[in-house]
Amino acid sequence: MRTPRLIGWPTATASTGAAQAAAEAERAALVAGLLAQPAQVSPKYFYNALGAHLFGAITELDEYYPTRTEAAIFSRHGAAIAAAVHAVLPSGHALVDLGAGDGAKAEALFSLLAPGRYVAVDIGLAYLGTALARMQQRHPQLELVGVGLDFSTELALPPGLVQGPSLVFYPGSSIGNFGPGESLRLLRQARAVAAGGALLIGVDLAKPRAVLEAAYDDALGVTAAFNLNLLRHVNRVLGSDFEPRDWQHVALFDEPHARIEMHLQARRDLCVRWPGAERRFAAGERLLTEYSYKWTVEGFAAVLRDAGYARVQHWSDERDWFAVMLAWG
Repeated sequence: MRTPRLIGWPTATASTGAAQAAAEAERAALVAGLLAQPAQVSPKYFYNALGAHLFGAITELDEYYPTRTEAAIFSRHGAAIAAAVHAVLPSGHALVDLGAGDGAKAEALFSLLAPGRYVAVDIGLAYLGTALARMQQRHPQLELVGVGLDFSTELALPPGLVQGPSLVFYPGSSIGNFGPGESLRLLRQARAVAAGGALLIGVDLAKPRAVLEAAYDDALGVTAAFNLNLLRHVNRVLGSDFEPRDWQHVALFDEPHARIEMHLQARRDLCVRWPGAERRFAAGERLLTEYSYKWTVEGFAAVLRDAGYARVQHWSDERDWFAVMLAWG
């Protein structure tokens, strides 16, 4: 049986000085966000080990429709999606899974897509390694590679890892975390990674405010715990003293910008300190933790064309709440 290969990219292959510089740059970006007006923290800080487990629990909630709706699309249209992919890509292509997590979404498609290599990309390499080890037992002959990468800033894989046209897979509507300019940049980089192949992506569509806000503010408070856990992750990275009990989860739909916003709101006047600086928050002041943009099929197809994809095909559910889109050319 094969053994999954894990690559910490790019810092694991860089010199000690370069790795230290990258860590300092990440810390500087985090500090800049905390000192901004309004304060903000990248949603990538949701995903430490506990955050990954909490997000898994979110996907089981009645209110959180994206995961099960996307899964239903693949269940209903999987054969047609696979046929469209195979019309574009040669057999044995690499499947590059962005934000792979436990890899379950991609693994469910292995029998249909028949990849020759599975490349799982995620910011949490340790969590990814555990998931790939389990996956390898179920797929002993498939080559599995895990890449630890924060592709929110740049999507570029180690040289030689993807050879020839490949399928980039980005499910779950995570593209919504990027603003219009950022999403265009990422889609262009995904096209370069695919090397003449294709992109298969999940896109959350516009729908009634009540449905959207409930999905990001569930009755059990799991999403609130997920949001608050970000503060503990920031504390570990920055050495700050955020106290989660001082903050309240807020989720709302910004209709003019067609996006859900998640915030943490200070319950009282407080001061957060970290080595070398501090930030005071007034009671009721908010810390932005996530945007989640919602699209129309036509609007997202236009962005894909702007990113250089000549052809776009999509599949949706009966309510048109979610779309899976294949882009190539």
